[in-house]
Amino acid sequence: MSPREYDESDARIRPSRTTRRRTKDRPSHLDSITAFVTTVDRGRTTCVTDDGTVVTAMKARELGPKSVVVGDLVEIVGDVTGVEGSLARIVTVNERTNSLSRTVDDAARVERTIVANIDQLLIVVASANPEPRRGLIDRFLVSAFHESITPIIVVTKVDVSPIPDFIKEYEALGVRIFSTSSKTSARKEDIATLLNILDEKISVLVGHSG
Repeated sequence: MSPREYDESDARIRPSRTTRRRTKDRPSHLDSITAFVTTVDRGRTTCVTDDGTVVTAMKARELGPKSVVVGDLVEIVGDVTGVEGSLARIVTVNERTNSLSRTVDDAARVERTIVANIDQLLIVVASANPEPRRGLIDRFLVSAFHESITPIIVVTKVDVSPIPDFIKEYEALGVRIFSTSSKTSARKEDIATLLNILDEKISVLVGHSG
């Protein structure tokens, strides 16, 4: 039996998946409103608009891998009423003035941005139990100065032990030192002062883990 000869009628051409031409044009979102990101949790983002409305939103696909973090100013569209069950879309992450990041692995090869647009960094340490670590404070200060963030060192438990001398040395760098204790007679005044420091500022508190 001789082998069969093939011709062009045997060829099958797979039809195109779509006849619609793709476009690189993106919607302008002229109706978007600006909001401030307060929480990010498993793909859902809580935002607060200029009029105080709390809106739940998710990142639009067009943003790609760009992350949304606490402190971001974003543009949102869709259902921005803030009613229960509503969901808006984040279509733009506005330019950040600064940001802080941390490593995501022990090898310190990859860093992830965790917060943005910070006014001041409060470095909270105890005067004793546990003892404050100079190296940790130095790292926080370097990060703050590098990102043009105002650093403030908050020393607690001053009723247990006075402020260590090495912490006082940071005042020469223009760093404000604020001390307090929950067991002193000036506790109410200390809280009032601290609230005044935080008022109208985007603040990040850092310190010893645990």
